[in-house]
Amino acid sequence: MQFIYVLSGWEGSAHDGRVLRDVVTKPNGLKVPNGFYYLVDSGYANCPGFLAPFRGQRYHLSSWADGRQPLTAQEFFNMKHASARNVIERTFGLLKIRWKILASPSFYNIATQRRIINACCLLHNFIRKEMEEDPAESEIDNLMLGENTEDDVDNITAVDPTDEWTQFRNDMAVDMFNTWRST
Repeated sequence: MQFIYVLSGWEGSAHDGRVLRDVVTKPNGLKVPNGFYYLVDSGYANCPGFLAPFRGQRYHLSSWADGRQPLTAQEFFNMKHASARNVIERTFGLLKIRWKILASPSFYNIATQRRIINACCLLHNFIRKEMEEDPAESEIDNLMLGENTEDDVDNITAVDPTDEWTQFRNDMAVDMFNTWRST
């Protein structure tokens, strides 16, 4: 539960894909080595380096309550995707619990807001590294119940969907589903 890249300053109304395209193409932007990926929500395209859930399939963890089981590989993939993405939501929740300034509207100028966000993320990572047990983490758990060096690596530099990446996700979903059914 640490931040590896923070880009603050975009308006909340900016489309997710536009922000992602900006962050990947910046000279010092987010580096995604080929063969690796980040989980993204359905607001993003499923493209190399960014693995999105299947649209039109059950996704939210509450969909799997009461012992309901996935019926297709796509549903199973989405269930596991949602579970893994829950870590991301917990991390943002933890930030807002720890630093109340992030949980309410800000009246500071944009440059100050960006510095505050970056400082909070940096301090979060420092606390995670230095403390064996984080008391704020148990607080977020209670609230959410029910819910190589860069120069040496070939990185992804575009965020356009490809047939190969869609097939990668499809194959992964089928493999995960078949493994689950056979256990």
